[in-house]
Amino acid sequence: MNRRLGLVVVTLLAGCSLAPPYQKPGFDTPATFKELAPWQAAAPTDQAERGDWWHNYGDGTLDDLETKVDQANPDLAAATERYALARGFLDEAGSGLFPRIDSVVGATHNRQSDHRPLRSSSQPDEYKDNLLGAQLGYELDLWGRVRNLVAASHANAQASAADLASVRLSLHAELANAYISLRGLDAQSKLLDETVSAYEQALKLTTNRLEGGISSGLDVARAQTQLDNARAVRTDVRAQRALYEHVIASLVGVPASTFSLAVKVVEMPIPPVPAALPSTLLERRPDVAAAERRVAAANAQIGITRAAFFPSISLTASGGYENTGGAGWLTAPNTFWSIGPRITLPIFDAGLRSAREREAFAIFNEATDRYRSTALVAFQQVEDNLALLRMLAEEAKDESAAVASAQNTLNLALDRYRNGAVNYLDVVESQTAALQAQRTGLVLRDRQLRASVGLIRALGGGWVSTDVANDIALSARQSGG
Repeated sequence: MNRRLGLVVVTLLAGCSLAPPYQKPGFDTPATFKELAPWQAAAPTDQAERGDWWHNYGDGTLDDLETKVDQANPDLAAATERYALARGFLDEAGSGLFPRIDSVVGATHNRQSDHRPLRSSSQPDEYKDNLLGAQLGYELDLWGRVRNLVAASHANAQASAADLASVRLSLHAELANAYISLRGLDAQSKLLDETVSAYEQALKLTTNRLEGGISSGLDVARAQTQLDNARAVRTDVRAQRALYEHVIASLVGVPASTFSLAVKVVEMPIPPVPAALPSTLLERRPDVAAAERRVAAANAQIGITRAAFFPSISLTASGGYENTGGAGWLTAPNTFWSIGPRITLPIFDAGLRSAREREAFAIFNEATDRYRSTALVAFQQVEDNLALLRMLAEEAKDESAAVASAQNTLNLALDRYRNGAVNYLDVVESQTAALQAQRTGLVLRDRQLRASVGLIRALGGGWVSTDVANDIALSARQSGG
């Protein structure tokens, strides 16, 4: 009989959890990516950068700028503080698993009203009260309220760590895209410089022919128009470049007024980005991991609301020394103590706790739906960028052939014009077509690079879901938790 009673007591002290058993939300993962070809699935031997993935573009300036994002970007710093806040909530919740001990020290001089109720002549109107004591309180977590609160806070801290990874990935991708666009505009600026120089030579040619009576003033006017248009386009390209330079300045935490990048034509390779298998994509996306952790937190919250239906039992104790002043304060006659349990039993709340339980289930269901929505978006973004890379590669080949054809046409038109076989309008049309083809080729190259950044971002960069648990464990060790 005593053994059975002991088992009952141990079971009660160990407590139970009223949260539903947690299961990760289900998601029908496809067997493969539809747009995978010619990309390969990731393998353990992949040599592509997983962490600082921007090194794959082989640009030292980009590497330096990306490093400054981690050091000085205010949005990343704010996300880091949100994670620190979540860690603080976790530590706060974890403190409820242990007893709380407070000391009480007081030394007051008091005077009571002469007209107080129940006044007695034997009671002094003025007196001192010296107090030295301690209080202890501990909630018996029989229904798992505190443990579920810790579980919810832990899951929220993990979600915050994943949010931090999402912000970091997003900022690094934004910087890479802005830098690629800026260097693409540098390439266009070089092309336009060469074009302006060529158009100046063409204007000189038509002017000389006019002076020699070979061509008309109309040819000169057309040549001047082409030159002016090319100069205007070059100015517009430089204006666009300035805006991207300002974007980069903000991303690296520097005022745009004090930041500049020298104009430079850079040939960046399109890195081989192995696509993760669909079954592992959900483990590589920090936003998906954050959504799943919030489902877990909502599940634990259900247990917290359910525990409110049962009695709350706390063990309390207090003791110390108290007297009205004078010597012998810390002596046995001045001791006091109190010990005993405190039980709060809910009786009537007009449906308040039931409403909170329904709210908790609604929050859980919403979190589950948001997780599935986030996962769907993740697969869409991977497919989008795989499709872009494949189609842009084909388009770039065709455009390369178009550039060669346009340049050949321009050369023929100039030769025929010099020989008087055609008027300058044919040259203008050929010049326009050649410049457009060359600019389109440069734009396509930029789009390919930015699509590769988009694919890296869609695959979660170098991040994996185990990073969340590792971050939490590291923070706990650093804080002594």
